[in-house]
Amino acid sequence: MKSVRRPLVAVSAALVLVVLQAVLDPTGLLALVGWSGAQPSAAAGVWPFAPYLVFLPVLLGMTWWTALRAGERYWTLVAGIVLAVLLAQAAAALVMTWNLAVSAWAAGYVTAKAVPAALLVAAFARWFGGPTRRVVHRCGPPWIPAALVAAAAPLLAGVWWTSPAYAPGVPVARPDHGPLSVILAVLLIAFATVLCLNWMRRRVPGVLGGWLAALVAGGLVGVVQAVVAFAVDGGLNGDLWPGMAAYVAIADGLSFGACVGWVAGVGALVVERIPAAGRVRVAQATAAAIVVIGVVVALAVPSAAPASAAGARAGEAPAGFLRASGRVITDGRGDQVLLRGVNVNQLVDFYQPTKGVPATRPLTEADFAGIASQGFDVVRLNLSWSALEPQRGGLSSSYLHTIEQAVGWARAHGIYIVLDMHQDGWWKGATTAGTDCRPGTDPMWGYDGAPAWATLTDGAPRCQFTGRDISPAGDRAFQNFYFDTDGVQSALVATWGKLAAVFRDDPTVAGYDLLNEPGFGETAPVTTSYLLGRFYDRAIGAIRAAGSQQLVVVEPSILWSGLGFDSGPTPGFTSDRNIVFSPHLYAESITMDRSLGLPPIVGLDRQFTLAQRVADEYGAPLWSGEYGYWGDTADVDARLARYAKAEDANRLGSAYWVWKQACGDPQNGIGKTGDGLMVQDCATGGDAPQRDDLLRLLGRAYPRSAPGTVTMLTANGADLQLAGSTQSASCGLVVWVPGTARPHVRSTGLTKVQTSAAPGGWLVSGCTASRYTLNTNG
Repeated sequence: MKSVRRPLVAVSAALVLVVLQAVLDPTGLLALVGWSGAQPSAAAGVWPFAPYLVFLPVLLGMTWWTALRAGERYWTLVAGIVLAVLLAQAAAALVMTWNLAVSAWAAGYVTAKAVPAALLVAAFARWFGGPTRRVVHRCGPPWIPAALVAAAAPLLAGVWWTSPAYAPGVPVARPDHGPLSVILAVLLIAFATVLCLNWMRRRVPGVLGGWLAALVAGGLVGVVQAVVAFAVDGGLNGDLWPGMAAYVAIADGLSFGACVGWVAGVGALVVERIPAAGRVRVAQATAAAIVVIGVVVALAVPSAAPASAAGARAGEAPAGFLRASGRVITDGRGDQVLLRGVNVNQLVDFYQPTKGVPATRPLTEADFAGIASQGFDVVRLNLSWSALEPQRGGLSSSYLHTIEQAVGWARAHGIYIVLDMHQDGWWKGATTAGTDCRPGTDPMWGYDGAPAWATLTDGAPRCQFTGRDISPAGDRAFQNFYFDTDGVQSALVATWGKLAAVFRDDPTVAGYDLLNEPGFGETAPVTTSYLLGRFYDRAIGAIRAAGSQQLVVVEPSILWSGLGFDSGPTPGFTSDRNIVFSPHLYAESITMDRSLGLPPIVGLDRQFTLAQRVADEYGAPLWSGEYGYWGDTADVDARLARYAKAEDANRLGSAYWVWKQACGDPQNGIGKTGDGLMVQDCATGGDAPQRDDLLRLLGRAYPRSAPGTVTMLTANGADLQLAGSTQSASCGLVVWVPGTARPHVRSTGLTKVQTSAAPGGWLVSGCTASRYTLNTNG
């Protein structure tokens, strides 16, 4: 009988580690089992108790078992503790969602917590767990159990291997990536599992040995995928992305092995009980079945949805309304539309940090006239739920009138509007007097977003860790929103339906941005992918039920703005095809690397590629609803010039942050001027010189609309090179050219080319029915 000393030490070490992390982590996000100061509420359902009643028992139970069976060697025990943490996470996620695919994938998100914890717990178990007795066990042939695990991969792919980490050419066992990718991935998983079974099961007998072998094999597959990604995805290009991609791939591999690896363990035991003479026949039959399954699964799912299918629902939009058509936004006549403009935050209900200093500047028609004179054709109009619905159940008629007035001004100046439900830090509440912020956190200002009645913090402190987006109170408020505690999410869904009903017949409203930079709550990716996608689908349903067919803009979580990438809503989160994917492309700007003085996590140029990959998973166009740069003028200008060049190369639109920012805006801080393109002098409250350096870059020439699809675009001020192609006749070419000098225009494939004066510049129009080019001043 084995001694229980080592399992007892391992469990004790794990429990002590959990307690220490809960005490030392002021946010509850970095610990295995966190406590942020929020009080669990039975009214919220199961999820507040899952970390304590599910995660912790599974963690301790699995730690005991793995220490008992795999504790004779340090590295096998490390693998066992990693398995324990991942399975505990999967179990907790399962009781929160009752979705096996999401829960299994979510297990990988704790890899960064699991590995250090495993190294520590295993070390204590080895040091204080008593003498070891290393035995080499006999085991059967590994091919059959390895083949079973490999065959399960495409059948159970779920959400694994979906993220910007997987560049074209990286083998993944997802049928939607095509037969070749599936076959290569299945062979890779099988080979890695064979190697690990031969090593692990000689050291750890029984089901656990096979399970741990599959876990380690999954990690090895991730390493190989990372190497392939490094080769096909640009390698070292001045950023840390290869390392991030490697982490994602390894985490996916480990969670796959943790959740499916029991197949290898059970299969290995069964094979060992088959007489040696019959193993060859079983192996042959298994191999043949796997090949057939792999080919059938790979061929059964198309590699990508065709553009026509992706845009089918969008075709329901009335004439004159914008719609999504595959990778691009169109006007319904077959013309691609590039939405380029600015954010306007002058209707946001901000917290006011300085008494007597307004948090916003007045919004007038002159703002829209000024925006139009810069050549912009879209305004992302930031709204506040707190001002729109101050009392639950009814919209504020005065605030709604203000929105309608802004839309009318935009219409008068030929500008589209994207209505954005804005929030920063969930709501405008600041740290209340007398709050005891735990060490590592600080009192904070409020910002903007939800009304007080929709803010459920469960007593968590309103204290920030490194910034406004990591606050125990804000995280808990988001958590309650995602799980629809007290119907808070349902309330915002209903509000979107009411707002959409107001503008359903107005083509000036290009679309609805459902929630700005959603927070991650406490249990990403359950929150940031699965539940965020569920909210989006519900809100889209309310908007369509209201009779509105405009575009719906969906964002990934705030993690994208902070890291330069994120997983985003779970693929297939909605069947509606009239959606636009809108990450905020802040790489090399407000991302964490910048604040920590590190090399970029994601480079400015690479961010477009990563965003496009996720947009392609949704079959949706890509549009950046926010980006911007701050700091030294020369540095800002250089970065914006790089962004402009990359944006043109990718033929995308965007909205710059921000048109005007008041001196009393909590995001502006305390300075001599208010940030934005139209600068405020904080000493006088009047206007300071506008940012002409930025406006020259932002107001460069571009096609507002172009027949068919734009295939090439470069611009520098009034100098433009444009190429496109269409399969049907169209007179929808409209190109903006800035400046007072009439542009010199050269073209091929175009007829009826005309140049007309516009505020701040010129508009060049034309007709075509095939390929075409247009150059201005070049």
